[in-house]
Amino acid sequence: MRITRISPREAAEKLAEGWVYVDVRDELDFEEGHPRGAINVPYTRHEERFVEQVRARTGAKKLVLGCKSGIVSVHAAEMLARAGYEVVEQRAGFDGCRGTFGQVEEPGWARLGLPVDSDE
Repeated sequence: MRITRISPREAAEKLAEGWVYVDVRDELDFEEGHPRGAINVPYTRHEERFVEQVRARTGAKKLVLGCKSGIVSVHAAEMLARAGYEVVEQRAGFDGCRGTFGQVEEPGWARLGLPVDSDE
């Protein structure tokens, strides 16, 4: 299954159109900062449980998925697409894609200065 990957700016445009952002990072990372309005559903490899949690937390069928760097959210997006959701994955995640030596190769949501909330 091929998931469409979009930039953080494109993700922000989707949210303005009414899509819902699902942040699949763990609770602690989410609390430190997340895209404004995002819903936190930590990714689990147990498909039924993850899909059930997304369904319980949002009634939306159009979802933008993101994580820290844009790797885990691809797997989560594939699960939700199989379950019938219209899904795009926000590449570069909240922080950014990093190269072999830790350098940021593509800035993520926060590094681009897009709207952020925190629970701190």
